[in-house]
Amino acid sequence: MIDWKLLKHLCTTGGISGDEGEVRELILSNIREYADKITVDALGNIIAFKKGRQRAGRKLMLSAHMDEVGLIVTDILPDGQLKFACVGGINDSAVFAKQVLVGRNKLPGVVCCKPVHMLKADEKGKSPSPDALTIDIGAADKKEAMQYVRHGDSIIFDSLYEHKDGRIISKAIDDRFGCLVLIELLRSELAYDMTFVFCVQEEVGLRGSTAAAFTVAPDSAIVIEATTAADLPGSEQERKVCCVGKGAVVSFMDHATIYDKEYYDLAMQIGSEKQIPVQTKTMIAGGNDAGAIHRSRGGVRTIAVSVPCRYLHANASLISDADAQAVYDLVTELAERICEQ
Repeated sequence: MIDWKLLKHLCTTGGISGDEGEVRELILSNIREYADKITVDALGNIIAFKKGRQRAGRKLMLSAHMDEVGLIVTDILPDGQLKFACVGGINDSAVFAKQVLVGRNKLPGVVCCKPVHMLKADEKGKSPSPDALTIDIGAADKKEAMQYVRHGDSIIFDSLYEHKDGRIISKAIDDRFGCLVLIELLRSELAYDMTFVFCVQEEVGLRGSTAAAFTVAPDSAIVIEATTAADLPGSEQERKVCCVGKGAVVSFMDHATIYDKEYYDLAMQIGSEKQIPVQTKTMIAGGNDAGAIHRSRGGVRTIAVSVPCRYLHANASLISDADAQAVYDLVTELAERICEQ
């Protein structure tokens, strides 16, 4: 049974890459009583070990990243407007006119640019360049803005969390959903010993997982993620990647990893045996922490299981309850099968 209330708390908590402290504390508060050993490393990764009823045949690492995409303050202009840069891969069109929360005090602001009635003819109909965008926090000038904002302050999207009719819409589903799966497994009785890693800085280059995989030194790894579902009007069939409502997504290859073929086949076999809806990722696209984990030390046999997610890396993404449950069910069974090998 998935704890939907906890998913809401995870998604609405702030934590862009490099500033994951708030969401890290939330995760720690939900796993301390269940893990046998917890370590927070120098980068901020959480590494939690839990004993099962017996030792595993292979040392398994289950991984999800806690950071989200966002923005960061780069300058404060004389008129009190804020300049910013993106943290992680964000489409320019996904930023303009969005409400945001700035800094530790969660100061409300809006991403803005030149008003439409002031645009020149050659500017109309075009997405504004990031260089032309600023954030308005309502400050009269730089002096007032600097009372509340500093260079390097984190900026998160300010969006509603909606859970209705079997769909969830929220920011940061990538990858707070994966974090929820790990928490749920830690809360359960395990058949085998397992290590759970909540990674930092995935969105800026798999930095946390690179360090964590070296420390854990696993034989095998399961990465739990959210992946792009482009099942939208106008998308060609072969470019839809995966579809919301068709189950857990198992990848055979992306831009960072060629996944373990035996584990891929095992995941498909489990789906058939246990009647868990499973689909494959039909494009070689994207990447995740598996890209760092699978080549750590002497190599790690790795598989990724993802929830299909529309509008990834935006202020609001969409997943389905049924797909989320399928991911949890598949990962639970897959972890046990890998450990008993």
